[in-house]
Amino acid sequence: MRTALTVGFFFLLAATAFPEEPVKVGAFTFAVPEGWKKMTPSSPMRKAQLEIAQGSDKAEVTFFQFGASQGGSAAENVARWFAQFPGSDAKRKTETVQEGSVKITYVTTEGTFSSGMPGGPTTPMTGYALCGAILEGADGNLFIKMTGPEGIVKSSSEAFKKMVSEAGKNSAPRA
Repeated sequence: MRTALTVGFFFLLAATAFPEEPVKVGAFTFAVPEGWKKMTPSSPMRKAQLEIAQGSDKAEVTFFQFGASQGGSAAENVARWFAQFPGSDAKRKTETVQEGSVKITYVTTEGTFSSGMPGGPTTPMTGYALCGAILEGADGNLFIKMTGPEGIVKSSSEAFKKMVSEAGKNSAPRA
């Protein structure tokens, strides 16, 4: 029994003492916020994926980058993301900032999320929220979306924006 407790303690210590490895997508490196977990991307389109768990509720953070001149403009993606939350017009917010040489567009909304692939069947998820960011880079835009239950997304938004902001500040200058 004592050995099992000792082994369990060391596993717990190791899990908390060593943060997740950074996420690298294109020219950007993202420090994974404490408590967030790196996941194997559930689709080949995703460059990286994180999970944020609070009890049995989970939110996901997905990273997409398709290459230079691919994936659409920031404005086209903002419109597409907002369309995934029909009827949320009054709660839609965008903010564009400059971090180092990187232009970042932040997007937030909440309501009923139409989960699913664009053009395919969707599943309405009530009480959901979005906090997203589009980083405009020389090797193509990077699209990052955090979606999940409203409480998790709202309580994780500050960490999300810090992760994105720091990656923008620390990226290589545009060519």
